[in-house]
Amino acid sequence: MNEQGTDKGRRRVLVAATSAVGAVGVGFAAVPFIASMNPSARARAAGAPVEADVSKLEPGALLRVKFRGQPIWVVHRTDEMLEALPTVEPKLVDPASQVATQQPEYCQNPVRAIKPRYFVAIGICTHLGCSPTYRPEFAPDDLGPEWKGGWFCPCHGSKFDLAGRVYKGVPAPTNLVIPKHTYLNDSTLLIGEDEAGAA
Repeated sequence: MNEQGTDKGRRRVLVAATSAVGAVGVGFAAVPFIASMNPSARARAAGAPVEADVSKLEPGALLRVKFRGQPIWVVHRTDEMLEALPTVEPKLVDPASQVATQQPEYCQNPVRAIKPRYFVAIGICTHLGCSPTYRPEFAPDDLGPEWKGGWFCPCHGSKFDLAGRVYKGVPAPTNLVIPKHTYLNDSTLLIGEDEAGAA
């Protein structure tokens, strides 16, 4: 009887010890598995806001920046470009940019920008996702005498003015999308975040 009591006590100790070692082992195995669900540093960086230096961007020129795998355009508009914007409004689908998802509220204005000189947009056509070509020249032979600069999508012929507003009668249904952005100083633009926080 004494031996049976000893065997039962030993068995309980062994079962408890085995259970504790097993639980620790499961914990060690689970930590890397759970950690693997977190995004990598590279993935986190891909979604991080990006800075663009516009100090050397010549008037009329376009700067391309990559954000979250998408092309972002920054154009330094000239006086002539800004003066042309109101003249094309009758030819546009949505000159007042009333579709809220097209831009942050602070860019829902006639120039679709925080600072009129600098236009920022995602460089993807709102029709089928092609990347339109920047065509800043006025009245080129292939686009006609009424062309006042903007973007032409070679895939299906959509046209956008120098504020990224879509022309009537083209396949693209809405204006180019403007990402959240802010100015860190006079020459540095932060794309992907604004004063309200991350995009």
